Amino acid sequence: MIEPSKHEPNPTTQHEAIDIGDFVYAATGARVRRLTMPDGAHWFPAVDVCKQLGHTNSRQALADHVPDEHRDILETVTGAYGLDIPAGREWRRDLNVISLQGLILLVNACTKPSCLPFKQWAAEVIEAVQQYGSYRLAEAEVQPSAPGGPVAYAMPEQIADAIVRLEERNLRADEQFAEAQHKSLALQQDIAEAQREMVEMQRATLAVQQTIARAMERIADRLDALALDRPAPAADFPAQPTTESVLADWRRRLAVTEDVWTVAVVIAPVLVEKGELRQSLEAIAARTGLTVQRVNECLRLLRKHACIRSQGAAADGAPVYVLNQA
Repeated sequence: MIEPSKHEPNPTTQHEAIDIGDFVYAATGARVRRLTMPDGAHWFPAVDVCKQLGHTNSRQALADHVPDEHRDILETVTGAYGLDIPAGREWRRDLNVISLQGLILLVNACTKPSCLPFKQWAAEVIEAVQQYGSYRLAEAEVQPSAPGGPVAYAMPEQIADAIVRLEERNLRADEQFAEAQHKSLALQQDIAEAQREMVEMQRATLAVQQTIARAMERIADRLDALALDRPAPAADFPAQPTTESVLADWRRRLAVTEDVWTVAVVIAPVLVEKGELRQSLEAIAARTGLTVQRVNECLRLLRKHACIRSQGAAADGAPVYVLNQA
């Protein structure tokens, strides 16, 4: 077993004068991730420190301000102690890490005003060492009661003030965040209420549209009934209608489709010549090439638009139609 040097602190009994978490918090303004090795050495992810200090390019910041002996790769650092890589996706094997001295060097290179108290304290430490050969923290007024316990030191004023200011800033940030959350919740409730009102308006609009549609259907049915009962004006036909005049009149009365025109061309000459149409639907279908159902629909459409009138049925059951004239 290797005994610790008399000139170096024994890591098994070593007590840090300033808590490392408070020290780094005062230096960087944030609680950054940290790995503490069995010998008490601290290593920090370079990307975390650079992000808090405003170094946009962490690789460049390391190359400019941190010597090789104070930066390494996570796998190399943990491997030297026989340790595994910490769990979690953010702890990559190739993660750049820096020692505590590397962190201090990055802080000294930072221009953020929040780093100034720590840098001033570091300057005072260097000046004291230059003048007196050493720097020692003042002992705290209250010491541990256990005999043989470590000495408690008072935190430097600059470090304590920096931590107080940071905590106040974080407290204000928490209050602002809580207020923003409250406003966001209120806004979400307003949006939800507006959406509910929109749904109700849409339902009401749909109900009105359905009512209007039913009313329009009733009006259309009434108009159809009136059209069936209304005879054609006497002026629509000459004294002796011809097939051409009848077809021309029918074209004016309705939008004639191809099927309707096919039926009209077949029945118009019969109506003009004989004064009535006594043919079964099957006979008309055979002459037009249409189905019986389609022929019936075409005759119904001509009757609906007052082109022809029904006169009942013949003895053989065939429907009887005549021209709709005054």
